[in-house]
Amino acid sequence: MSIPILETCRKRKRRPKLFGLHSFAEPGCPINPIGPFRDNIRIFLKQCAEPEDYCVKGMPLWCTLLVRDKSCVVPLYTIEEGVNHSLNPFCDHCRCTGWGNHLVSKRKYHVVIPNDRDWNKPLEDNVLNIHSHLLHGLIHCNGFGHLLCINGIEGGSKYLYGREIMDLWDRICEILKARKISVEDASKKHGMDLRLLHGVAYGHTWFGRWGYKFCRGSYGVSEENYDRAIEILSFQKLDKIIQDFSDREQSRQIKCMVQHYRDLSESQLVTIRDLFKFMLTIKSRSALQKKLVAATAAPSASVQKNSIRISFHKKDNSKEKYLRCKRFTSVIAHMDSRWPAKRLEFAAEVIVDALKQHKSEVGHGGMTRQDLRDAARMHIGDTGLLDYVLKSMNNVIVGCHIVRRGINSARVLEYTIDDVDPVKDLKLLEATEEIHQKPLPDLLPAPAPVPGTDVYNDVVYLYNNTLLNYPESELLELATQAVLDSKHFVKDRPFRDEDDQLLRFFCQVMPGLFDAENMATGTSPAGELVMVPLHATVFDLKQAAEKALRDTYCIMDKFVVTEVDNLGEMEDRDVLFGALESGAEILVRGSGIDLDSNLKHEGGADNWIVRCECGARDDDGERMIACDICEVWQHTRCCGIEDSEAVPPLFVCPGCCTSFGPPMTNSPLEFQCSDDLLLDSATMYGMDYEYDNCIGLLQ
Repeated sequence: MSIPILETCRKRKRRPKLFGLHSFAEPGCPINPIGPFRDNIRIFLKQCAEPEDYCVKGMPLWCTLLVRDKSCVVPLYTIEEGVNHSLNPFCDHCRCTGWGNHLVSKRKYHVVIPNDRDWNKPLEDNVLNIHSHLLHGLIHCNGFGHLLCINGIEGGSKYLYGREIMDLWDRICEILKARKISVEDASKKHGMDLRLLHGVAYGHTWFGRWGYKFCRGSYGVSEENYDRAIEILSFQKLDKIIQDFSDREQSRQIKCMVQHYRDLSESQLVTIRDLFKFMLTIKSRSALQKKLVAATAAPSASVQKNSIRISFHKKDNSKEKYLRCKRFTSVIAHMDSRWPAKRLEFAAEVIVDALKQHKSEVGHGGMTRQDLRDAARMHIGDTGLLDYVLKSMNNVIVGCHIVRRGINSARVLEYTIDDVDPVKDLKLLEATEEIHQKPLPDLLPAPAPVPGTDVYNDVVYLYNNTLLNYPESELLELATQAVLDSKHFVKDRPFRDEDDQLLRFFCQVMPGLFDAENMATGTSPAGELVMVPLHATVFDLKQAAEKALRDTYCIMDKFVVTEVDNLGEMEDRDVLFGALESGAEILVRGSGIDLDSNLKHEGGADNWIVRCECGARDDDGERMIACDICEVWQHTRCCGIEDSEAVPPLFVCPGCCTSFGPPMTNSPLEFQCSDDLLLDSATMYGMDYEYDNCIGLLQ
């Protein structure tokens, strides 16, 4: 496999540095930096990476080669993004994590392992916007960062498992001394949200294995709500579950599953956590056994498997490509529409033209529903017509094109277009059309899985019934929703003082040096780590703090430290040793902060006001809408607008509606729940929950 950096090294007549994938970034291997992240990353790039002979949109990049085995060399790229010249200087990830008040750092470092198929290609200009990388992490030069994506074997890799990639990322963050790393956990497997499944089975998410803990919840979910919800879901008694499903059609299946795994387990399975944990354990064991069996299989069996695979790939699946598609003219023929067929067909053609233009300009990917709607509105002013047509366009054939609809990696509705060869595929399309015109037989319900045949099928069955669709339990429904609304997790690396001849301090600028707005919100840069020798003076500390702040933040480029607040009457020539304990936080005063700069806060220059009825007072990354009168932002979900619905062109919040006159009826958003229901729900599972705890889940 020809990796670009190998060609670069050949041109420079250098021998590339190779590191072991599983030992790279272990303590002392290959470096052992002791400073802050802003200095450690420079040491890393100098000693562990080779500079590439090209740039990505003007950004320099380096490559580190990691050897997994004799046939697999993995390229790890580090891209330095200078904020002053960046098209996206602010950080949406900081804003959604709750770090929007951090000062804008001067540099961002992107750590990327591309997908296997791109290892032998130079990185493209859109590398920072691709979601199919095996690894993409971002760390600001102040040490705060974000894990943006992990894709292992199930995400398309042929060589690396998700655990291997995550171990590597965690070691890199540790050796470089990154301070806090956030992740938005939206990972799924077999249709299950892993943050819910693993939360119930282990008490933490999949990322919790590496120390990631609750950071903030969406829709006003607090850490206390999250912990309580996990506890409520995890400690459901299996016998109580069987009893509650006794009059349901799933009764026999759930009872058989529970009994089957109780018979397999050497320990007693009492709660749903015990059951899920045991099932996931034997699932991983069975996967390991399959690998061992495959590795020791006879050569003849391998040859036979390869021949089967080859014949499978040669199979003509072009008919299956169109089997689920219908002509748009056939679709609208069965629609009860207030618009004539010609107008519907014209709207469909306009939408197809917009998709074709986007595909010709971009070359890949589709268009979000909102972008496609906006493009079509340039030719059609009737938004109701556009919404009606967009809603019906999924797997439909318009002219010589197929329009498909799906959810992209950002969990947004997206439309794509495929071309159809009118000559080659005409007969096939006609045959497909005949299939769709035939009456379909009544569909039989899918048979329930036989317990033990496929462990993951059993996990999915229990997940869907005991966590998502538990019969008549409002408390469990609220608990499940609270967990699903908790996506932001963070790993906090605690400060550890080294056993050396250096003093370390966290230097923070006095909040009073910022403008009134920042003082009101308590905004100040996070304390920056500075190091000075044991014999350093107060003046040496001032210089070190000044250098660190200038090197880290955009608005501190000309900052001059004049005073250290914690040192009392000490003068510049006085020695620090004995006056301050290593690891202490210090406050500095000075001048030169550029308060007029646009690059002030990572959350951006816009001063949003969020005040939603769910309790949210800050942007949490969920879809929001602003009142056209008071300009206060609220969640669309909390306002009764479904994610699949378009945002109304005019929106007035309930508060502003009330100010114009008393409401005619009770707000549909009001949620009435009797005290008796809450108390009954709290004691339903034999757990001693207080009334206030139940109220907390509703808030």
